[in-house]
Amino acid sequence: MNNTPTAHNNAKLGDIAETILLPGDPLRAKFIAENFLEDVVEYNTVRGMFGYTGYYKGRRISVQGSGMGIPSIGIYSYELIHFYGVKNLIRIGSAGAINENLNLHDIVIGMGACTDSNFASQYNLPGTYAPIASYKLLQKAVNIANDKGTTVTVGNILSSDVFYSDTGLGNLEKWKKMGVLCVEMEAAGLYMNAARAGVNALTILTISDCPFTGEECSSHDRQVAFTKMMEIALELA
Repeated sequence: MNNTPTAHNNAKLGDIAETILLPGDPLRAKFIAENFLEDVVEYNTVRGMFGYTGYYKGRRISVQGSGMGIPSIGIYSYELIHFYGVKNLIRIGSAGAINENLNLHDIVIGMGACTDSNFASQYNLPGTYAPIASYKLLQKAVNIANDKGTTVTVGNILSSDVFYSDTGLGNLEKWKKMGVLCVEMEAAGLYMNAARAGVNALTILTISDCPFTGEECSSHDRQVAFTKMMEIALELA
């Protein structure tokens, strides 16, 4: 049975490459397609979550917005894996620094993703699941960064369901004590969907704000200025 197109995606089976970049912001997907890919075809416009397939250095690759939060990336990644045959899913997103050594525009690769989400409850596991990246993609991304002379920090990140917390920075202080590097909102759900399906997933993040100091990038920077992260991800195709 062909489940495509879906309620969330205009694409037909075969329109999407086996490797896809997943920025949360659909305008970042549009920027990548227009500035890095050749022979681009737009395959999705549903809900403004733009999706494109093209070629980067001769390799076929797709890029699509995934929205904000685990529920959103949970839907898009599940469909991409199970209905469109995607094998490598690379989230490229923004994050808030928790570790005091991280600054605006620094790049973090999420080896593991802690979370306050209840997403894993659906699997009825007899314990606490630890969502992690695919080592194959992680190792390759670090090697690419090294070859480019780009400094990256690899470690544990936090995927939070809450953007405006009633506790202020109190909860982030607790995660900081456990060595967590930064906070975002999607990686844990992506890692769990990928693990359950036996495919590869990785999260590459650029620090867009520092909650403890109040520093932050503009919304325009979040769309177009995180090119080092984009280039590492594109090389993974």
